[in-house]
Amino acid sequence: MSSKSINARNQFRGKISEIILGPVVSEVDIDTPAGIVTSVITTRSVHELELKVGSEVLAFVKATEVSVAKL
Repeated sequence: MSSKSINARNQFRGKISEIILGPVVSEVDIDTPAGIVTSVITTRSVHELELKVGSEVLAFVKATEVSVAKL
């Protein structure tokens, strides 16, 4: 999949600020101009993508529903 084929509103460019490795899944925090985006991905993917703190990445967001509640 090419990043050009994804809607620009659904991607955030940033740098990895923290990785919490788990046995099966890991949390990856990405510092973007819009704030921190946290992704939960497989630990295998972290290793295959060679992700490290400081790596520049694109975070793709795919959501079919966004709920809103009034405060």
